[in-house]
Amino acid sequence: MSLIGQVITLYEIVLFVRIILSWIPHNPHHPAAAFLYKITEPVLQPVRRIIPSIGGIDVSPIIVFIALGFIRRLFH
Repeated sequence: MSLIGQVITLYEIVLFVRIILSWIPHNPHHPAAAFLYKITEPVLQPVRRIIPSIGGIDVSPIIVFIALGFIRRLFH
């Protein structure tokens, strides 16, 4: 696997953890949670501006996962 593929896989894991974290009560000021928000929000926020939530459900992570898969295929 290429370095780009490895970085994308790592980011997908971080994004998945952020999604799981959004389903459970947590302290957003905890250093681990703050770190997750800090590295995922710059990617999720622009997607949210283009595609708003649907029925109160944030679909930006799904769009980002699809985009990351496309980027991975470009570099494979």
